[in-house]
Amino acid sequence: MTPRHHPGEGATREVPRRAARRAGGRAGRPPTGGLPALALGAALGGLLLGAAAPALAAGHAPEARPAAVRQEAADTVTVTGSGSASAVPDLAVLSVGVEVTRKTAKEAVAAQKTAAQVLLDALHAQGVEDRDIRTESLSLSPVYTPSPQGESKVTGYQAGQTFSVTVRDVDRAGQVVGAVSDAAGDAGRVHGVTFDVSDPSSLRARARAAAHRDARDKASQYAELSGRRVGRLVSLTEGESVRPGPGTAPGAAADGGGSLPLAPGEIEERVTVVAVYELL
Repeated sequence: MTPRHHPGEGATREVPRRAARRAGGRAGRPPTGGLPALALGAALGGLLLGAAAPALAAGHAPEARPAAVRQEAADTVTVTGSGSASAVPDLAVLSVGVEVTRKTAKEAVAAQKTAAQVLLDALHAQGVEDRDIRTESLSLSPVYTPSPQGESKVTGYQAGQTFSVTVRDVDRAGQVVGAVSDAAGDAGRVHGVTFDVSDPSSLRARARAAAHRDARDKASQYAELSGRRVGRLVSLTEGESVRPGPGTAPGAAADGGGSLPLAPGEIEERVTVVAVYELL
């Protein structure tokens, strides 16, 4: 007897097999979205660990402190050096003037004006230029005479004027003084004469060099006495330059008599310095 096959029976049995095979295949593979999720988590964990590492290192690193540097002050020696230089003067500065006394102030001023003009004319005649003549002082004062009763009484007025005159040819200074004395007569006054050099800078430079050498020599001597050596110059201070000049003669009437003998001598410049040297 031939068995009967019902329609659809074989297909029904085939469907469960294919479904089982497909289910088994899916069970052997990981889910489709699982791998990216795991990778993203690992990456985020690495970033967090990387960011936390410097903070952890900074938290445990010792605090940096500047190293204390101790610098001892160098030993020094302080000395004073003196130096001088001299030169033959090439000009003379005269202090000359006029002085008159009259009964009234007006008469005294008029007489002083006349005497001063005579003096200026004498200077111009000797070749002295206007740039070398300068008024130093101008005065007008009453003259007092004590009375028998012990009181002072005005008996007149005295007017005077003094000029500073530069004579650039030192050999002619005496001749100029004689000419002024002859011209001004009893009204003439010679207060003094000073000799100088027209360019004092070179004279002062030589005096400075001498003062510097003196200071260095003194420092070397002190260092040797102390068993040390002289090091660098730490500081140098210059004092006031001094140029001693001849004293001025007191005011007196000029006697005249032509050229007066004058002795210029030499001009001396003195410089002092205070120097500080390091001792090695």
